[in-house]
Amino acid sequence: MLNKVPEVTLAFWIIKIMSTTVGETGADYLAVHVGLGTAVTGAIMGTLLVIALVLQLRSREYVPWIYWLCVVLVSVVGTQITDALTDGLGISLYVSTTVFAIALAAIFAIWYRSERTLSIHTIVTRRRELFYWAAILTTFALGTAAGDLATEALGLGFRVGVVAFGALIAIAMAAFYLGANAVLTFWVAYILTRPLGASLGDLLSQARSYGGLGFGNVTTSVVFLVVIVALVSLVSAGRNRTGRTTPSDGPFDAA
Repeated sequence: MLNKVPEVTLAFWIIKIMSTTVGETGADYLAVHVGLGTAVTGAIMGTLLVIALVLQLRSREYVPWIYWLCVVLVSVVGTQITDALTDGLGISLYVSTTVFAIALAAIFAIWYRSERTLSIHTIVTRRRELFYWAAILTTFALGTAAGDLATEALGLGFRVGVVAFGALIAIAMAAFYLGANAVLTFWVAYILTRPLGASLGDLLSQARSYGGLGFGNVTTSVVFLVVIVALVSLVSAGRNRTGRTTPSDGPFDAA
């Protein structure tokens, strides 16, 4: 089958960051404001994620709307996993961040040992695709825990969190352009987009008394979802016009 992962372009990073923001604000809205609770929200989103992943796995090539639907749902589920551990079971963010980091390292180790590559440009078999989505889900859970650890437990706050994680992503990209390993720098940046998106979501949605800008979960989620849909539609339209099935040059193109 053809590669099942999108081109790594500016649109890719924008959609990815906005997806993580929607995961943060959307999960909070459903669990708290709608009153579904963490367990019910997790069950609903988990079911929708399974359905979306089935569609993704059944496809023989990259289909933008299916892929990004999976990413948005993975973002919500990843947030729910971390929140359930922290709020429901009282597990320390230090512990959950460490556990998720070890789990991700294990996935990468098994993936590389099995396939001899972690490149996202070679997701052309079912096994590689399963490794890929396992890694993606873990990066979201890890990013949520690490973001909460930095902004809440360590007291950095939402504004500093956005600046700090944004700066770390910029460093990863600069390292790539200076000759660092493309696969390593891509995954480092990919992991960091989760805490960046979470910090951005909290900054926009939380009340001013909590250090946010007070736009609320609904407004933030709806605006970002509209932008995501617009960008995915543009990507799909461009793909239909050009008939591209292979990645073009872009940030981390060799990843």
